[in-house]
Amino acid sequence: MPTKERLAEFIATVERNEHVEAIERFYAPHASMQENNAPPRVGRDVLIAHEAAALARLSKMDTQPAVMVLHDGDNVVIQWVFLMTNKSGETLRFEELTHQVWEGDRIVRERFFYDSRQFG
Repeated sequence: MPTKERLAEFIATVERNEHVEAIERFYAPHASMQENNAPPRVGRDVLIAHEAAALARLSKMDTQPAVMVLHDGDNVVIQWVFLMTNKSGETLRFEELTHQVWEGDRIVRERFFYDSRQFG
């Protein structure tokens, strides 16, 4: 179970747009991430590579302050809003809920819930 301080540190890291660093510092080596109902990606190195590739497709990522955070034992739910600017200069507002399962001070499983129609 993450402490309030550890969770606040994770959220602050993401809000500083340090997405790859957040995975490096806060995810277990065997962690998984899942987009809606897609098959999960497994392994911290895989998660890091996927995040770095996604960010490389953008010219700018602006993470808004967490809208809502629910913390109950090992379970954390965060409502995020991201402003993602593509290489053409167009900015997309993307909103999601993420459910995280923590073991100690590391995330072991994360699932994102969002409306894929946000992508057009």
